Amino acid sequence: MAETRLIQGRYRLHDVIGRGGMGEVWRATDESLGRRVAVKCLKPLGPQQDANFVKVLRERFRREARVAASLQHRGVTVVHDFGESDGVLFLVMELLEGHNLSQLLDENQQHPLPVQDVVDIAEQVADALAYTHRQGIVHRDLKPANIMRLGDGAVKICDFGIARLGADIGFTSRLTGTGIAMGTPHYMSPEQISGGEVDHRSDLYSLGCVLYEIATGAPPFDLDDAWAILVGHRDTPPEPLRTHRAELPDYLDRIVLDLLAKTPEGRPTDATDLRRRIVSARSAPVPMPVPVFAPLPVPEMSSPAPLRLPEISTPAPRLPSWARRMTTGHKATAAFLAPGAPAYDPAVGLTGEWTTASGVVRAPDRDPGTTAPARDSGATTPDRHPGAAAPVRAPDTTAPPELLAVLAGRHRAGLGLGRIGRWGEAEDVHRSVVEDRRRVLGPDHPDTLTSQYEWGFALSRLARPAEALRAFAQVTEARERVLGADHPDTLAARQETAYVLGRLGRHFEAHEVYAAVLASRERTMGHDHPDTLRCRHNLAFNLGRLGRLEESYRMALEVARARARVLGHHHPDTLVTRYEVAYTLGRLGRWQEALATYREVAAARVTVLGADHPDTLAARYEVGICLGRLGRGAEALDLYRDLAEARTRVHGPEHPETLRARHGIGVNLGRLSRWEEAVKEAREVCAVRARVLGADHPDTLISRREVAVGLGWLDRWEEALTAYRQVAEARARTLGAHHPDTLSARDDEAHCLEQLGRPTEAAELRRPSTAPRPRDGQQSAP
Repeated sequence: MAETRLIQGRYRLHDVIGRGGMGEVWRATDESLGRRVAVKCLKPLGPQQDANFVKVLRERFRREARVAASLQHRGVTVVHDFGESDGVLFLVMELLEGHNLSQLLDENQQHPLPVQDVVDIAEQVADALAYTHRQGIVHRDLKPANIMRLGDGAVKICDFGIARLGADIGFTSRLTGTGIAMGTPHYMSPEQISGGEVDHRSDLYSLGCVLYEIATGAPPFDLDDAWAILVGHRDTPPEPLRTHRAELPDYLDRIVLDLLAKTPEGRPTDATDLRRRIVSARSAPVPMPVPVFAPLPVPEMSSPAPLRLPEISTPAPRLPSWARRMTTGHKATAAFLAPGAPAYDPAVGLTGEWTTASGVVRAPDRDPGTTAPARDSGATTPDRHPGAAAPVRAPDTTAPPELLAVLAGRHRAGLGLGRIGRWGEAEDVHRSVVEDRRRVLGPDHPDTLTSQYEWGFALSRLARPAEALRAFAQVTEARERVLGADHPDTLAARQETAYVLGRLGRHFEAHEVYAAVLASRERTMGHDHPDTLRCRHNLAFNLGRLGRLEESYRMALEVARARARVLGHHHPDTLVTRYEVAYTLGRLGRWQEALATYREVAAARVTVLGADHPDTLAARYEVGICLGRLGRGAEALDLYRDLAEARTRVHGPEHPETLRARHGIGVNLGRLSRWEEAVKEAREVCAVRARVLGADHPDTLISRREVAVGLGWLDRWEEALTAYRQVAEARARTLGAHHPDTLSARDDEAHCLEQLGRPTEAAELRRPSTAPRPRDGQQSAP
């Protein structure tokens, strides 16, 4: 076909943008609608082909083209039209300029992709496969060249439907000797290789091969001989990904190895289950600032035995004879072309970059297993499913695809802003997307509810729990009505509701919600499912807030043991729960046990996350608390000085966590009766906190009280009275006159008046103080 040829009086072909074994891809214009498209033309079949074969080919092409055209999902190439012109079969598809995964690896000089990109690609491909598998479509040729990464971070799969046709042609060609080339064996499932029954789980295996390659830089069986590759797929356990790249998270290693199970029964049940595992694994809370994970060890996983392959001269019977003549093909690289031919890209024009106003590449959802100290947040953030459930109704076909793509890009931009801690901007973006998606898709559409869920999460992070509660309540009600009470997305919203209730101090209500969610998760997912364990962790924390410390301790200990069994002893989620166990031991006054547990957590986090990771530093802070409580002030002082240096190095001198460490220095100087130094340190910390956090912030008031304590020990009671009074007035202003902390501050003030010989005034102020002293390490008044 000439470059200016008009197909069917409608599609004007301009230039070839890709060639492959089955045909060419042209950039074209749909002159009827005035839009740019891609036209894929299959190679003409000459007169030497068997007439029956050609007839079957054309019929299969039409059937599969109809199937491909029926697929409507953001992760699948849109097929607009198909037909035949002058004996050439063609498909008309959306024209989107982007890079397939093969090209991304080539451009990266075969180095693996960033971890966050690998996880994001895995989630999006799993979402697309979940949709197509529900339609009864199996791709059968999933490989890096058939997966596109778009400019806004979205991922699309190419050649659905046609892949099944291509596989049928390939197998037929081997039997008939037609010579049509077979595709690369690097991504074929064992059942494909053995000629067995192929279903959706074959696609999951191929996806595992793709993820293995983009995560490590090479496919799982990177051998030069095609027969050896096939035998590897069939018989040899793949090496763990982290033997090639230690920084990969443990959960990604486990997920990919599960995908590469030799039998379909050993793999995830379906792509929906796979996506749920991915989202669950990386949907735990994020401390401030957002952490960057260090290498995760896998102590329980030994290195596999060296790859041993049978001699090529003695083929195993389960490998079909045609495989002996296969070549290795091309793994994640451009196909070989004749000199002067355009660079091969089987997917260009099929999918590609969709330019949006935002242009923001999606940031991965929050990483798993991290935590600001759990006692401060109210609980480990509940499981999160930002991708929403499988669609419950067809998308609004009246909505322009361009508008839907822009909204998806804005949603991802909001996730990215949250990822870097810019919650105010993230809240604004998510709120606007919620409004637009409600108008375009309807209030109960999964994408609308997903945006509303993220909006609620941003509100929660901005300390606007009442607004967050309303958002989550609406999401919960809609998901329960549309998806059902036990659907994972419904449970995610209910669990987030419980978390916000805890932030509002409504712990009895939070307990009821957590208990109901836990019962549902245990019934539908099992007792040891990561989501179930996360809910039990949250419930254990909430029990502590209700004062049920023994129950809290026992439940946290059970969760820690279960997580160690399911996830591993050094998994971040396991360490989060062990941290919670240690905290509850401290509240029970069992400081020696708490100290030992915190030290174990800190040592494990050094190995897993690194010495300067925020979670490691948080555990070290608690070690200092325990040392102080046990009367080992000199050890605590040395620890807090080291900790302050580390926090300054990591976060800066005015970060709240740096100031907490410095506060610990002052407290322990006082414990050692070095009161002049203690008052100096406390005053400096108080001044910075007042400037950074505000004069009435609780941390600022704790520092001001510490100044007063030191002044009292130095017998400077007039100055101490001024400081105590400032604390009491600020707490009355912010908490109310009858809040326990306010009453405690008035009691401090009265004690000071008594030391000054003013008992009448002290009696007027004296109130019973039932509130415990803050755990920030402050001293009692002398």
